[in-house]
Amino acid sequence: MHRRRHHERHVTGRMGWLRASVLGANDGIVSTASLVLGVAAAHADRSNILTAGLAGLVAGAMSMAAGEYVSVHSQADSEKAELDRERHELQTDVDGEHRELAAIYMARGLEPALARRVAVQLMAHDALDAHARDELGITEALRARPLQAAGASALSFAAGALLPLLVAALAPASGLLPLVFAASLLFLAVLGGIAARAGGAAIGTGMLRIAFWGALAMIITAAAGKLFGAIG
Repeated sequence: MHRRRHHERHVTGRMGWLRASVLGANDGIVSTASLVLGVAAAHADRSNILTAGLAGLVAGAMSMAAGEYVSVHSQADSEKAELDRERHELQTDVDGEHRELAAIYMARGLEPALARRVAVQLMAHDALDAHARDELGITEALRARPLQAAGASALSFAAGALLPLLVAALAPASGLLPLVFAASLLFLAVLGGIAARAGGAAIGTGMLRIAFWGALAMIITAAAGKLFGAIG
């Protein structure tokens, strides 16, 4: 008999880069649009608006990359330390590790005898992988990847930031504020829908959630720019 291949695809394999990409693109749109709106509301000319926006794009992309790398690398360091400790325990107390793994399977509902047999077979196949997955919760799909997260965050931030900048560059001076605001809301709603679909969540909810918080950030920043511009 030929064994049927397993063709199901799950969203968990995307979570590492998906989270970083959505966060980066969202921050790129919101922070750059808010910056453009704040500077424009303070009565700056288009050249100053675009200069501020470009500076925000570069600084934000670098900040996102550095922040994601440091954060995810800390997770990777923790995973490595846990795996090193588990590797040592497998070398010094293999019987105890068998009992530990069997206890995990019994807690999940297996009968004691079956749990012990499962533990023996899985440890015979790959003891470290069995403990990493079932004891520590570390899997290949969800393992920390600092460079991947940093790159995804920086690129997605830059891509998101370019959108409101292009609108600011092309919009007539008299309609710059409302056009940047409306276009950025549209970009955020589309991003929320794409992220929700990729992650298997409700598309409408994702669109509304990301658009609401983006609108709030832009309104507050524009109000601050208008206030400071009036004071200046």
